[in-house]
Amino acid sequence: MKRMPVLLICFLTFSLPGVAQMKLIKKLLSNEKDTLRKASFLPIPSFGYAQETGFQFGVGAIVGFYADRLDTTNRPSSLTLNLNYSTLKAYNMSSLIDIWGKGNKLHYLGELRFKRMPFNFYGIGNNTRAINEDKLIQQQIKVLLQAEKQLLPKAYTGVSLGFENYEYIDRVPDGIFSSNPYYSNRTGSVLYLGVTQSYDARNNNNYTTKGFFIRGTYQYAPSVFSAGNFTGSQIKIDARNFWRLNQSFAVGVQGLYNTVFGKNTPIYLLPQMGNDEMMRGYYGGRYRDKNLLAFQGELRYRYSSRFGATVFGGTGTVWGIDDFSAHAFKPNYGAGLRYFFDPEKGISVRLDYGVGEKQANEKRQSGFYISIAEAF
Repeated sequence: MKRMPVLLICFLTFSLPGVAQMKLIKKLLSNEKDTLRKASFLPIPSFGYAQETGFQFGVGAIVGFYADRLDTTNRPSSLTLNLNYSTLKAYNMSSLIDIWGKGNKLHYLGELRFKRMPFNFYGIGNNTRAINEDKLIQQQIKVLLQAEKQLLPKAYTGVSLGFENYEYIDRVPDGIFSSNPYYSNRTGSVLYLGVTQSYDARNNNNYTTKGFFIRGTYQYAPSVFSAGNFTGSQIKIDARNFWRLNQSFAVGVQGLYNTVFGKNTPIYLLPQMGNDEMMRGYYGGRYRDKNLLAFQGELRYRYSSRFGATVFGGTGTVWGIDDFSAHAFKPNYGAGLRYFFDPEKGISVRLDYGVGEKQANEKRQSGFYISIAEAF
């Protein structure tokens, strides 16, 4: 659930009559807990920002609910729909599904996305330069369906099915994307089958303040399309741990490892460093290669049930063209604000500003993000 509203409060407030405004303001700022654990439905004008797309605006809807309202251990589920357009002429239609069954025995994840957006390509590796920027148009179709079943306490085994299709238009004549033969596999489709294994002891899957989580994913893409398309495997490992310091403060850490290997590996499957979740402050895809390793930590402060703040920092690197080196890790740090529009379920809108490295003769890399849900 990413990149949706934060200006919705102002928009809804000023578009309603006086009495309705007061009721809405009280509801949006109320610290009262939803003891009935009712479903929440919020049809909203959606707003967001990321440096890759610019300001985004459109319409969206968020549904939060429990499969079993009487079971206080049942994790919150959510459905998100988003249709938006951006100031950089990007458009995105997406639907995200995160459903926990009764007793948390079954877990379903889904993503449907069609996106067309401007995209800056800098090459491959951990030392790309801004001077090589090549402006592209990227079109993406993505479908991901995943189901997990609890076989042991807090341990889930799952299967997944996914499809992705990418097309690129190079807007710069003789840019590195079109002129370099190393990037020959520029468009295509991939169908993959996957298995997952996870352990989830978090106290809340939306806003975590205590507990450990780890998920390992293996995906295999068979040769079902033309000979020039990717055939191979992807491995992803995501590990997180959280400690509650007191009622207001918590600390969280995350480690992420992604790798891809096989024949005709396309640039669109190469792990990318930088987005609104990991290595905030780096342009998504500025650094990409066959392997990615990144870490981050976050200090979370919750002032009230509605408002909070965070400071974060991390480091990461990609490698493949070059050998792995401990000296190649890049830093990032930043801070953000939180508004919880569904405090009981922990669903938040966040504003983050991240800062990255400064290479010689370049501006320091940074990014501002308006997103929905926590980074991790």
